[in-house]
Amino acid sequence: MSIIVQKFGGSSVADAAKVMNVASRVVDTYKAGNSVVVVVSAQGDTTDDLIDKAKEINPNASKREMDMLLSSGEQISIALLAMAIEKLGCPVISLTGWQAGFKTNSNYSNARIDKIDTERLLAEIDQKKIVIVAGFQGVNRYDDITTLGRGGSDTSAVAIASAIHADKCEIYTDVDGVYTADPRIVKGAKKLNEITYDEMLELASLGANVLHNRSVEMAKKYNTALEVKSSFEKIDGTVVQEVIKMEKMLIRGVARDNDVASISIVGLPDTPGIAFKVFSLLSKKSINVDVILQSIGRENKKDISFTVQKAHLEEAIAILEGAKETLEFETIKHREDLSKVSIVGAGMVNNPGVAAKMFEALYNAGINIHMISTSEIKVSVLINVEKAEKAVQIVHEAFFGA
Repeated sequence: MSIIVQKFGGSSVADAAKVMNVASRVVDTYKAGNSVVVVVSAQGDTTDDLIDKAKEINPNASKREMDMLLSSGEQISIALLAMAIEKLGCPVISLTGWQAGFKTNSNYSNARIDKIDTERLLAEIDQKKIVIVAGFQGVNRYDDITTLGRGGSDTSAVAIASAIHADKCEIYTDVDGVYTADPRIVKGAKKLNEITYDEMLELASLGANVLHNRSVEMAKKYNTALEVKSSFEKIDGTVVQEVIKMEKMLIRGVARDNDVASISIVGLPDTPGIAFKVFSLLSKKSINVDVILQSIGRENKKDISFTVQKAHLEEAIAILEGAKETLEFETIKHREDLSKVSIVGAGMVNNPGVAAKMFEALYNAGINIHMISTSEIKVSVLINVEKAEKAVQIVHEAFFGA
């Protein structure tokens, strides 16, 4: 008997018909002789609707109360899915995050999982029940509800699969696997049969919205078998695992991320430790910094530019402005009209000229590059957001053909 964890996103349970479709898929897995744990997101646009309701009352509501509100979306989904499975005649129970044993830290709206107490989960599985768990949520040491941030249901599913040593974790989405680019905007995007954890982690971090990066990070850490599958079609998906059988492609995919803003600190003292002072201020507030560019010093001054998520832009600027006397910079500039376009692939480490091929494609299309970031398996460029779709298409064509 296998233990299978299945995760269904909000679009998969958006209405009654889709809830029944998911229930049918889950019951088929159960009747095939498997133990099944299902993690579900809030229905459709429920989370966005709840955020809008909060803004009507208090645009500056505390993160604790926002977590209390937003966690209710998943609670609706798990109850409805349990009712649908009951209707199909199978034993089932729905559990909130805290009932399922999720213990987190107290970083409201972006909590980290400290541990999962699996006693309740395993007891329900032993009673041959299908267990439906609310994704995206847990409880901290004060017994307050916390949420795990964007894509948190993926992380919930992988965390459960790791904690109960499941045989497989299946992530069901509205696409049928991981593609070389977003098939909705890139003609000729190809579905991958398999991809490594590292490649998937880079793609997820760089804007490919199939899997959340924290879930891939956790799957790699615990060597949890992942498969991305379609909620609507019964076909093979994309397997994410440590070792892949196929010969390494030069690059595995092209990603786009429009959730990016740049900050430039102009006129910093050109002295040792200044970069540490800047970025330690931001890290203390859990603000992630990505692409970083430092200018060559001139007249004992230098500039540092970097990117953050748009949601962190105002807070980051406020933190830096508050430390202006300590940092001794002249001014801060920022931009929100940017997009990050990236290529990812383990094959590029042994193939010189990959970056040049990307830059040539952008040059031929008249697309200007503002900043560049590289690692062994990825190259990212910052460009104007209005050119992003075109850039993804022409870069994809350069590596995969039209």
